[in-house]
Amino acid sequence: MQIDLTATPLRRATIRDWKQLVDITAEAFSEDPVGRWVFGSPRGMKVAFQVMARSIYLKHGICHLAGDDAATMWARHDTDMSLSLPGMLKLAAGLAVYGSRGAVARGTRAGELMAQYHPSSPHWYLFAIGTRQAARGTGLGKALLAPVLSACDRDRMPVYLENSNPANTRFYAAHGFERMQVFACGEGGPPLEAMWREPKS
Repeated sequence: MQIDLTATPLRRATIRDWKQLVDITAEAFSEDPVGRWVFGSPRGMKVAFQVMARSIYLKHGICHLAGDDAATMWARHDTDMSLSLPGMLKLAAGLAVYGSRGAVARGTRAGELMAQYHPSSPHWYLFAIGTRQAARGTGLGKALLAPVLSACDRDRMPVYLENSNPANTRFYAAHGFERMQVFACGEGGPPLEAMWREPKS
């Protein structure tokens, strides 16, 4: 997929940008209901973002940065989302040290449920989008979505995401996403809202 960034404040992130990408997304999700329930601590959440960014999204997906203020992680539906053995060990060790009690089990179960509900038809998947707290309300969220959604519209490709914070439902709805279903991220856990966007004419 060809994504035009010339008219945006964005740039494509590379593997060398992993720390910045992780710092931004971990800060953006620091108050996220699902993230807090699964990981139990900001440091545990940061470990998870680090492993996912370095092992999957920077290698096999598309990641964008808007300065040091905002970031996204995307992947095609047919991207292999499984972690290598070293990645799994790093994630488990990090959560055991920095997450709250039970974080490894909760994270594993949340991943299983997300995979279970994930659509099998062709689409682009938005794993994470976020801005630093000081940059919220500046329009960077819209800027991050616009070029990818435009490319998906051109290629007639739907987009899927799991909204982990009800406060963001209106934002996604304003960009054409519709609720598919809501499911808990684990027993006793907060809801994830599966959302789907058909390409626009």
